[in-house]
Amino acid sequence: MTLADYDEVFALWRVTPGIGLSQADSRASIGRYLERNPGMSFVARSGGELMGAVISGHDGRSGALHHLAVSERCRGLGIGAELVRLCMAALAREGIERMHMFVHANNPSGLGFWERAGARRRDDIVMFTFMDAPGSRPGSGKMAE
Repeated sequence: MTLADYDEVFALWRVTPGIGLSQADSRASIGRYLERNPGMSFVARSGGELMGAVISGHDGRSGALHHLAVSERCRGLGIGAELVRLCMAALAREGIERMHMFVHANNPSGLGFWERAGARRRDDIVMFTFMDAPGSRPGSGKMAE
């Protein structure tokens, strides 16, 4: 995937139930993500038509896969599984052996996909998110050393 794919991929994400989009999915943000993680995000096409897409990358320790989406009419053809395989292979080439996927709890299609794929569901972790840049919240100007 390259930034040239962005408009089509974003349109696919917008119509795919269960994918939560935010400002972090802007063209500029996705461009930075792709630049930091070259060769780790993929699109699937047939005859030029976008069938699926996924972005992935790593922090040097573990990988993350975001926004796996397959066009509704192309589901069940193994496209999602192939996109995941490509991400895992790219991460493995970088020495990354663990990959995390974040799925909205109200996304039965996504939950089912990952269960069928053999991913281990984690119920022992609670996720917290800051939605604004650090420093924009009261009391967040200093970090403990």
